[in-house]
Amino acid sequence: LIPVHPLPSLFAKENLNRMSEQQLNLYDRLINEPSNDWDIYYWATEAKPTPAEFENDVMAMLREFAKNKKREQRLRQPDLEYLFEPR
Repeated sequence: LIPVHPLPSLFAKENLNRMSEQQLNLYDRLINEPSNDWDIYYWATEAKPTPAEFENDVMAMLREFAKNKKREQRLRQPDLEYLFEPR
C-alpha cells in the first residue's frame, strides 16, 4: 500500500467549488489516471517533469498551490465535509 500525499485533496478543498466543468474533468483525470498521488506531488512541486497529457491549466493551478505562499501547515488530509452541500 502506497501512502497518499495530502496535496491533491487539500488543493481540491480550496479549488473545486470555483472550477469550471472542463477543469473539473481535467482534475478528475489527474487524480484517477496516474498510478499514485506521489507522482502528482512530484509534478506539482516540479521535482519531476509533468507528462504532456497532464500539462494543463489545472496542473498550473496545482503547481501554484504547491508553492504554499501563505505558509500554511498541510500535514494531513482535510475533513470531507466540504464535499457535501449543507442541508
